[in-house]
Amino acid sequence: MEKKLSYNPDWQQEYADITVSAAEAVASIEPGDRVFLGTGCATPTVLVEALVGRARDLTDIEIVQLLTRGDAPYATKELSSSFPVNSFFISQNVREIIQQGMGDYTPIFLSDIPRLFTTGRLPLDVAMIHVSPPDEHGMCSLGVSVDIVKSAAENARIVIAQVNPQMPRTHGNSTIHVYDIDYLVPVDLPVLENIQPEPRPGTEDIGEYLAALIEDGSTIQLGIGRVPQAVAPFLKKKRDLGMHTEMLTDSIIELVEEGVINGSQKSMDRGKIVASFVMGTKRLYDYIDNNPVFSMNPTEYVNDPFIISRQNKMVAINVALEVDLTGQVCADSIGTQFYSGIGGQVDFNRGAAGAEDGKAIIALYSTTTDGKSRIVGTLAPGAGVVTTRGDVHYVVTEYGVAYLHGKNIQERALALISIAHPDFREQLLKEAIANKFVRAELSEYTGKITVGPKETRTVLRLADGQQLTVRPIHPTDEGKVRELFHDLSQKSLYTRFMARMKWVPRKQVQQFVYIDHRNEVSIVATIPEADGEAIIAIGGYYLDLKTNRAEVAFVVHDDYQQKHIGSFLFKQLCTIAKRNGIAGFTAEVLDENKSMQAVFNNSGLTIQTELREGVYHYDMTL
Repeated sequence: MEKKLSYNPDWQQEYADITVSAAEAVASIEPGDRVFLGTGCATPTVLVEALVGRARDLTDIEIVQLLTRGDAPYATKELSSSFPVNSFFISQNVREIIQQGMGDYTPIFLSDIPRLFTTGRLPLDVAMIHVSPPDEHGMCSLGVSVDIVKSAAENARIVIAQVNPQMPRTHGNSTIHVYDIDYLVPVDLPVLENIQPEPRPGTEDIGEYLAALIEDGSTIQLGIGRVPQAVAPFLKKKRDLGMHTEMLTDSIIELVEEGVINGSQKSMDRGKIVASFVMGTKRLYDYIDNNPVFSMNPTEYVNDPFIISRQNKMVAINVALEVDLTGQVCADSIGTQFYSGIGGQVDFNRGAAGAEDGKAIIALYSTTTDGKSRIVGTLAPGAGVVTTRGDVHYVVTEYGVAYLHGKNIQERALALISIAHPDFREQLLKEAIANKFVRAELSEYTGKITVGPKETRTVLRLADGQQLTVRPIHPTDEGKVRELFHDLSQKSLYTRFMARMKWVPRKQVQQFVYIDHRNEVSIVATIPEADGEAIIAIGGYYLDLKTNRAEVAFVVHDDYQQKHIGSFLFKQLCTIAKRNGIAGFTAEVLDENKSMQAVFNNSGLTIQTELREGVYHYDMTL
């Protein structure tokens, strides 16, 4: 069935007095004017070409833009005096001219840009935009790019619109009246498409880690680039997700169709997918066309941190170029060379951090395409901080998740080293020690600042319904392990260490925490706490390479004993040991420690025991 037209088919006749060619429209532009270009896939390419065609007649035409797609014929060395570029975000098509010093970059939070226009601090002479034809009420849709375009059009002295029947008509606060436009330029061209780049190695791992942080009922924001979009395939088992995001891509279509994204739990705009611009393919443009589920809104709403913070379980996922060991995030430059922009990262990071049960996430590959570490001891000289060390919460790479908020510098450095590429961890630890971020005594644990395999993460539900998380020990767990040992009764300390002690020495605690996760393994059981989680049990083994058998031991917080936690941890350790090709376990258990004996005796393994001087010596074959 043919789709019903969503616009007035006779619009060119009805508004003939303002309908002109592109050349006639841009003839109104005079030397010295400041010209705003529409954003993203709604870049008005026909108008741009016509403007560049007047290059000989024009000078000092400041091109103001956010993020444009398609060619940028104005952004050349030869035309830099005619069309100096001033970009709020450096897209690929203007990057070279800006990096050559012949164009400008204005670093600013995306949410603040509309205020530049409305207050007159950045007055606009002309706004060149891209819209759908007017409907029977004279309303044109801004289609795939509302963002800062709406504010620019409302505040420019002259508005020139490229009017395209192939531009989807979107719902929300996304329209402009035809009589607020000075010149209408008819075109009939496909809207620019944005094809996602092929994933790099590690993309799926990042997506899986990100998905694990997203709970059912969350509202999500996915930033620009392949890294944030990597999470989409791993959300298919989630329920009742919502979206409040700057950008939409094709990755959401399947999630909407399968009911994963339905917005039913959103605390604002319930049932709506809220965005400010769309960058995808024709399939996505057809999907959002006249679709009331999608609510396209201007940046001053979508990127308002206060609005974002009112969504329960708001999860914001953005990218970085570099993160230093204290948690400073560089996202707009590579050293002194500007590369992209601040964009909405800080808007959404702060909004999500302020939301109830919200999560602010920075995701990045551990290395650049040419093999340099993106986790660095200190930011490169000249690199700018977009998200401060005080604002950062989660950092995710293909090697794991580091939670930094409220953590001290040593905890941050160890967490970030553990998710850096393995080739750089030793050097990063050396730099951390040299910079006094980390205690010098940790130098002996080079190669053991690492995150255990995610496959060993699981949950245990106790008989009373309480749920424990069982996971590999993390380099930032040293303090939590010490807290567990401090909480143990003298009896529990004695049965675990077979010695009378008031506390466990720091050195011994470190040997539990800084391990290689193959020859030395530690797993912990945790419960949620206000500051994250508390460790209530720890189990582990140490491999004797000569015998290929590992010594195994456990300790459980006194309040959680007799709840079969030790048995569960032992089963997990058996699975890990089998995966690592270990032949069996050995253990020494005091005669009075009947609970631990029961764990081993009921494990189903082939067991040999010998009682010597009040200690059972176990030999267990996997």
